[in-house]
Amino acid sequence: MKAKLILLILSVLMTGNMVAQGINITGVVSDYNGPVLGANVIIEGTSNGVITDINGKYSITAQKGNVLIFSYIGYITQRITITDKTVINVILQEDTQTLDEMVVVASGSSVSRDKSSRRERKSQSTPSKPSASAMSYAMYNYDAADNEEYSNTSENRFKSPLEDALSTFSIDVDAASYSNMRRIINQGKKPEPNTIRVEELINYFSYDLPAPKRKDLVNIVTEVGKCPWNKEHRLVRIGLKAREIPSDNLPPTNLVFLIDVSGSMYGPTRLDLVKSSLKLLVNNLRDEDRVAIVVYAGAAGQVLPSTPGSDKQKIKDALESLTAGGSTAGGAGIQLAYKTARSNFIKEGNNRIILCTDGDFNVGVSSTTDLETLIENERKSGVFLTILGYGMGNYKEDRMQVLAQKGNGNHAYIDNIQEANKVLVNEFGGTLFTVAKDVKLQVEFNPAHVQAYRLVGYETRLLNKEDFNDDTKDAGEMGAGHTVTAFYEIVPTGVKNNMIGTVDPLKYQPEANKEKDKSLTSTSPEMLTVKLRYKQPDRDVSQKMEIPLTDNKQDDVSDDFRFASAVAMFGQILKSSDFKGDGTYDNVIELAKKSTGKDEQGYRKEFIRLAEAVKGLD
Repeated sequence: MKAKLILLILSVLMTGNMVAQGINITGVVSDYNGPVLGANVIIEGTSNGVITDINGKYSITAQKGNVLIFSYIGYITQRITITDKTVINVILQEDTQTLDEMVVVASGSSVSRDKSSRRERKSQSTPSKPSASAMSYAMYNYDAADNEEYSNTSENRFKSPLEDALSTFSIDVDAASYSNMRRIINQGKKPEPNTIRVEELINYFSYDLPAPKRKDLVNIVTEVGKCPWNKEHRLVRIGLKAREIPSDNLPPTNLVFLIDVSGSMYGPTRLDLVKSSLKLLVNNLRDEDRVAIVVYAGAAGQVLPSTPGSDKQKIKDALESLTAGGSTAGGAGIQLAYKTARSNFIKEGNNRIILCTDGDFNVGVSSTTDLETLIENERKSGVFLTILGYGMGNYKEDRMQVLAQKGNGNHAYIDNIQEANKVLVNEFGGTLFTVAKDVKLQVEFNPAHVQAYRLVGYETRLLNKEDFNDDTKDAGEMGAGHTVTAFYEIVPTGVKNNMIGTVDPLKYQPEANKEKDKSLTSTSPEMLTVKLRYKQPDRDVSQKMEIPLTDNKQDDVSDDFRFASAVAMFGQILKSSDFKGDGTYDNVIELAKKSTGKDEQGYRKEFIRLAEAVKGLD
């Protein structure tokens, strides 16, 4: 009897001890469309609480008899008493009353967005809805790569200089495609062809080019050598170098950080990485520089007025207080950011918006066409645009390309803090300070030496030949110290050519005497002439430069030529290009290893490791 009494007392004591220690309660909070991201789960009468993750999951330690409060803006709050269950799943009911959600995003500041933001997000950002559960998974499992969006463009093909003597395009200093490619490879996947823009892979790297002469803002350098993926062809490299400006001589800067704080930006590779990235930039600000912060989710709001760079802690505190949740009114955010930049405009200074987003706009102005029109109107203000892409699985790269190309800006993809340091610290001047805008190239080919030519990459940057002399046509920008490389693959005259198809003779007009036309240029030793136009950042009239190139049939090219051509070959292999020729991963790796040069930052060696990794995946 005594033994039973002792056991009973011990059992009561152990039970009491378990209650005192608490019970771990887990579960999923959802609505009828799927998991709810950012729902609050709080123990009633205390400040102890958690929020649900991107899959609606939560975990909280409480005691039997406690009441858990489940709440989310726009939904009816539920209270559930803890009994013996350790798993409590909750389905929230939408509140039928019209409510406005006020999300505190910085000290003393708030943004208003309506309670239906989650419904708008689901209905507007998903093109097809096979089922509520499938749609929910696509919207909230942001590590799923099938929710990313990229432009699908046809690659450039070979052209005859007898038919098309001129090739015209806007330069591209963006490198977003490279860092995005690296992210995909590091996830153990082979990049899809439409994720690759060959010119952005090439221009991820800096090249050793001579600076412009005293009066020029840009310098042109040309090389020609054997094409590594087709030995019978020649490869022409056109290199551009923008004027370098010492940091102490850079003009004062008026920056607006435009930050996407919608639900899709929740997580360590999104808003958390944005905060860390921009803090690196804040550390580089001078006293004369200024920063304002604008955010957007269901609507847009200013969370920090224009603040001097000397008050770095205030700027960092405002960044740190940002939280993510709701839908994405990107158009409204862009408009407010430009308004803020204009109201703090520095004459003869650097006025720029830095947009940090995954590109998933779904409220208000959100279509690619509408965004393009909005940006084209706003760029007339003299405010430049830098776009930093974030996110994995929900990355809308196609929209960010439109914004960067139409908004007098540049575009980088930030996959980790090292890339943020490269873009915002190591390449500070090139990223944020434009020295030449509307930079265009036009190349004229001599049919006496060129049977066919093909521009490698730049498919989204092509211009009509008339656009070269038209100063109203927009083109790319070059920042301080920026370098740009473009390659043309050349089929020399006399080489067997099956690169250009044939067409039937014309019925209604005689064909030109091509042999006669060809003979008119046969006395010139020049293979081609490169023409360049650019404007000063505050001018509307362009300056023109041009230099000829003669192929001396020598293959003594620079390490930069060889390395850049290895990157070009790699990009064409990843794109499954019709013109990759004899290119293989082994050829890429071998050529790159022979031409790493100084490589002080180790970026070229990293490229070799990526090529080796993809070879293994393939």
